[in-house]
Amino acid sequence: MTEFASLPLSPALAAGIDALGYTTLTPIQALALPPILEGRDVIAQAPTGSGKTAAFGLGLLQRLDPALGRTQALVLCPTRELADQVGQQLRKLATGIPNLKLSVLTGGVSLEPQIASLQAHDPLVVVGTPGRVQELARKRVLNLGAVRGFVLDEADRMLDMGFEEPIREIAGRCAKERQNLLFSATFPDTIRELARQLLREPVEVTVEGGQSAPQIEHLFFEVEPAHRQKAVAGLLLKHRPESAVVFCNTRKEVDEVANSLQQFGFSALALHGDLEQRDRDEVLVRFSNGSCNVLVASDVAARGLDVEGLAAVVNYELPTDVESYRHRVGRTARAGRHGLALSLVSSRELPRAQAIATDQGLTLSLPRTPLATGKPPELPQAPMVTLRIDGGKTDKLRAGDILGALTGEAGLSGGAIGKIVIQPTRSYVAIARAQVGKALAKLDAGKIKGRRFRVRKL
Repeated sequence: MTEFASLPLSPALAAGIDALGYTTLTPIQALALPPILEGRDVIAQAPTGSGKTAAFGLGLLQRLDPALGRTQALVLCPTRELADQVGQQLRKLATGIPNLKLSVLTGGVSLEPQIASLQAHDPLVVVGTPGRVQELARKRVLNLGAVRGFVLDEADRMLDMGFEEPIREIAGRCAKERQNLLFSATFPDTIRELARQLLREPVEVTVEGGQSAPQIEHLFFEVEPAHRQKAVAGLLLKHRPESAVVFCNTRKEVDEVANSLQQFGFSALALHGDLEQRDRDEVLVRFSNGSCNVLVASDVAARGLDVEGLAAVVNYELPTDVESYRHRVGRTARAGRHGLALSLVSSRELPRAQAIATDQGLTLSLPRTPLATGKPPELPQAPMVTLRIDGGKTDKLRAGDILGALTGEAGLSGGAIGKIVIQPTRSYVAIARAQVGKALAKLDAGKIKGRRFRVRKL
């Protein structure tokens, strides 16, 4: 079974599958979808980027009964970013289901609009983070008694983040006769114990890679701890990846490394848990649209980060275990592309480096790291710049309105305009660096959809 057309899916889902351009099943979809569509519980080991969202999403949407008018499907994710991604993909898959209400319920945003939305009308599908879903359920505005499809996405990270108690409470509020689907990149004992208690006679599925084995070049470099910041800049200048995520083990290091890379001329931004949610959103928008070419992040903050075509992953320090290394570097080399994993190794990290090399089937080689000494003559800047427009969905703004204003009054070519993201009260558009001054001046002086909006460069 390799084609979506071979599955017993309802005709209403065909439109969504077509909209996403799906024809051939990924390995995780081929293994997990048949038992999911039979109504079986499934525990699946699958990495990010393997197509797991479509696997559980199609199963959930297939079983919905819109006439019931109550929440029937619940997906829990570890972070707001992943919940947003899952919500977007499920909405696309549900294109052919009329009047489907899907709510993304996460922390970091005001509670009141979520409460008002839930009180107005129960969503058929909820995607959320455990803390916020637990809070809304306790307030009795989110009713889970009719949930018959319950998904834990990236369950290992949710447990790492301390969400086991909320998960158990939420599961207890769902219908007893329900389908449980658990997806995890790793299978530690804590996951197996949770699965044993929540799932009934589950089908177990394991996929080691995504659609094909990732083509990742793993390079390790010896470094003196005092020289790590110069070493990171030196590696990025030597290899010049179009985009890179630098992983640090602490929030303090995230800020320090991002600041250091900015001093060397990189378009670098920091992503960690101390940032306000709006700032986190803007960082992710800028990285995904090419306005920032280096993202410096902690493991938890980068959870759910899925950037198409990520060229390189850099380990400022090695993670503490082999599975975390696999998960970090698995963000590159997606969809058959080549990827690069660069790791700095101090003398005290040698045992960890050897364990990782053995796991990857490599012979550990540790050349000295090239050190950056100052700003290079040719600055490694990102190709795009982001403009923020203080108007969004609540102002009835659409991507076409912004595109029209830029190609019309502003006179920009379509090729100079990148990704456009519309949020409730703000919108973001990526502009080619050479054209950003012209775009900003025209938007600032002109109108979008007949109205003036404040526009600024990020």
